[in-house]
Amino acid sequence: MSSKQEYGRFGHFVALGAQGCAADVDFLMDRLATCDDIATTRLVDYALSLVETGEGVDRLQHFLFNGTQRQRNYAALYFKRLDEYGILAEALAQGKVDSLQVHGR
Repeated sequence: MSSKQEYGRFGHFVALGAQGCAADVDFLMDRLATCDDIATTRLVDYALSLVETGEGVDRLQHFLFNGTQRQRNYAALYFKRLDEYGILAEALAQGKVDSLQVHGR
């Protein structure tokens, strides 16, 4: 992949995270479910960190409780970065994440 194509993908993922609608979060989370290369997971992680809309946060909460294990992990990381330990405690109580995801570094 050329650097121009990679920058294009980076720009696309960043735009999705910054826009932060439910469909954007769905696209990013789908990438986690279908691609397991480190470049994609890092891009998704960064793009998700940009989500600030209520709609996007609600969708991330959905994935925290209903996503695949990988999607739940990245949603948990999102909420951990925001110090949203209430929702993480709820996910922990339901067995959706483990205590290391909630309390570990």
